[in-house]
This record gives sequence, structure tokens and C-alpha cells, in this order.
Amino acid sequence: MRFEDFFQSYSYLLKNVPCETVDKNKKYVVMSDLHLGDGGSKDDLHHNKYLIESILQYYLENDYTLILNGDIEDLNKFSYVDIYRAWNKLFDILHDFFQKKRLIKIVGNHDIALYNEDDYPFPLHQGFMLKFSGKKIFILHGHQSSKFFLKYGYLSEFLVKYLVKPLSIKNRGASGDSKRRYATEKYFYRAARRQGIMTIIGHTHRPLFESLSKYDSIRWKLEHLLDEYPRFEKAEQKKMKKTIVYYRQELERIVKKKRHKHLSRNLYSTNHLLVPCLFNSGCATGKHGITALEIDADTISLVHWGQEHVIKSFTRSEALAATEIHDKIFRHALKQDCLTGLFLRMELLTG
Repeated sequence: MRFEDFFQSYSYLLKNVPCETVDKNKKYVVMSDLHLGDGGSKDDLHHNKYLIESILQYYLENDYTLILNGDIEDLNKFSYVDIYRAWNKLFDILHDFFQKKRLIKIVGNHDIALYNEDDYPFPLHQGFMLKFSGKKIFILHGHQSSKFFLKYGYLSEFLVKYLVKPLSIKNRGASGDSKRRYATEKYFYRAARRQGIMTIIGHTHRPLFESLSKYDSIRWKLEHLLDEYPRFEKAEQKKMKKTIVYYRQELERIVKKKRHKHLSRNLYSTNHLLVPCLFNSGCATGKHGITALEIDADTISLVHWGQEHVIKSFTRSEALAATEIHDKIFRHALKQDCLTGLFLRMELLTG
């Protein structure tokens, strides 16, 4: 899809999605890509069943409004009846959110067929807008950057249901294809930058905070440490060296795992000034836990949830704060920033 065609679609949704003004006393959590299945071995969320139910219960009890940003039910692989039967406890929690008027549900490419379910209990949206002190936060799933899904969504469902599932092929789409994932991020970054609007997506399964991936964040920290290193005394340099080695090893691990040419922030823009306009809540299907974005008053945070025995050491060491809710389930705040400051930076960099 040409960028200008995508931008027209993005701009149309921007003008036509429901909108809610953010009360500074109200809290939101954005989650996407749960990929609920039938509870069996091909259900991508099965291994995180207890974790996701515990997390949702936590957000319910702590007065968050839950924004589910697409690909919640995996209707490409399973029937809605089978999904509902396997995840009845989770749906009970969603009903509680809905009864309290604290549920916003956005569709993605894997659950857009919910529009065909006459008895589906929750309102469905193509996107949603939050207005914060006159500024806009646009939330949509992210599959809109694919011409294939917009024109041939039914074909995607056919391929997954009758080829991918029976042969046990991993169904990843943009989330498992680095080229498509970065193409998605690039289009949404360019559109958000042009419109001057903060945008939150899902779809790629890759958390982003202020338009930066984990790779970008670590690299920038490493470059900063290397710049500062010569200015310190030997005792301090010894401590810094350990951190530098630690970051370098983590970067090497990421590079080994993924195609290097698709890792850099330079894919988004040739402009050296990266605008902090694009965010991604990640996904719930990770083997080390679940990520989400929280908005609380003037603060936006990227958080990681996991059970103690599977949380990576890097997550523990980099977390700004850690909280145990119960039964060795931990919430780690990985990134955090002030919304007012973010909007100001966006205005200065795009104005």
C-alpha cells in the first residue's frame, strides 16, 4: 500500500472514531493481541491463562478503564463459541468492566469477524480517541497499514483456519515478519508525526515507547554511557564498565535474534529528530510475560507482567519499579513519562 493511500485511511478513522475526554482522576490500561483460542495446545495464550486473568482482575479492582486494542479473540483459528467456552472466567471479568462502563473494545484483523456475531455482548470500534488537555491520543489496532487485510480479510481467515492451524504452523503475520512489522511501524510513525497526534497501536506484538523499541532504547543508553565514560574517575568507570558490557551483551542477543537491517530507528525517518508520537502495548502471548500501557493522570507507562520464575533478569534490572500483586506475579514499570511533557516535545519537533 502506498503511504498516501494509508494516510487517507488513517485520517478518515481519526475523524470518525468515538472520543472520550480524559478525566485526570481516571486511569486507563491498553492491552492488545491476547489471541484467545479454545484452551488447547494451539491456543497462543494458554500458557499465560492464570497470568492474564490475574492481571485483568487487578485492573478491575484498581478502577482502570480497560482498552482492548484488537486481536483479543482469535477468530481466524477458532470459533467464538469455543473461545467463550474456554475463557469463561476471563469473559466474566470483561463483563464486570462493561457493567462498570469501563470497557472499550477495538477490533483487529483476527477478531474483526465479531461484527458477524449477533449475540456478542460488547460494543466494537475500529479505533478510539482520548482527549487529554486538548491533545489527542489515537488508539487503533494497526492492521490498517496492510492493503491485504483491508481488501482480503476473509482470505486471511481462510488461510489460517484451513492451512495454518491444521499443520501447526506458527500464525504470526506482521508480528513474526520483521520486514512487515517495521513497515507497519514506519507508516504509523509517519502518519502520527504528520498529524501531530500521539498514536497507540498493537498488531506487531513489539512494545514501543516514545517511538523507540527495546533495541533503540538500549543503544541510546549505551551511546550515552560511552560518551560519559572518559569524564569519570577510575572507581566510577569500573561500575560503568559492568553496565556497558551488560548492555552490549543484550544488544548482541537482540541482533542475533533479528535481522539487523530492520532494528534501527533510521527506518522510521531520515530525520535525526525522532518524534515521541508512536506507542505499542506489545502483546499477551510472550513466553516471559505480558506487556501493557497504562495512563494514570499525567503519566504514561509501559509495564511488564510476569510470574517470578519466567521473568528475565534484564527486565528486573531495568525496571523503574516492581510490585508483587499476589502469588509471585510481578508488575514491572519499564518506561514512564509525563504526557504534558511528551505533547510539548511533539509540538516543538513537528511545529
